Amino acid sequence: MMSMYSPEITEPMKKELTSLGVIDLKTPEDVDKILKLRGSTLIIINSVCGCAAGNARPAVKLALLHHKLPSKVGTVFAGVDKEATSRVREYIKNYQPSSPSIVLFKDNNPVFMLQRSDIEGRKPEDIAMDLTNAFDRFA
Repeated sequence: MMSMYSPEITEPMKKELTSLGVIDLKTPEDVDKILKLRGSTLIIINSVCGCAAGNARPAVKLALLHHKLPSKVGTVFAGVDKEATSRVREYIKNYQPSSPSIVLFKDNNPVFMLQRSDIEGRKPEDIAMDLTNAFDRFA
């Protein structure tokens, strides 16, 4: 399926996360594989919007410096990895589709989620604190 965004635009945005060791989940099978492993998994639904660039990705970068981290961290890109993004959303069907969003899973079940409304207009440091509190509790 064609992406609605050119790779020249999205690749640097992906790299902001993958350069931190975040796994790029491009297919539904990639999503299933990472979520079927026991333990905690953080998945970031990345996007091209300003709140992803100014809030979500910087917050994830800060949160990944925390002493307690999820076992695995992956990302899908809304509008690019469409099938993979849809698969993540199947796992979080009780939430409205939102991008960006950040979900912490424990043994395949969502235990904490930040939706766009929890990210937009907030400082990365405050979002990172929400994430690290969730890591301490569930990771």
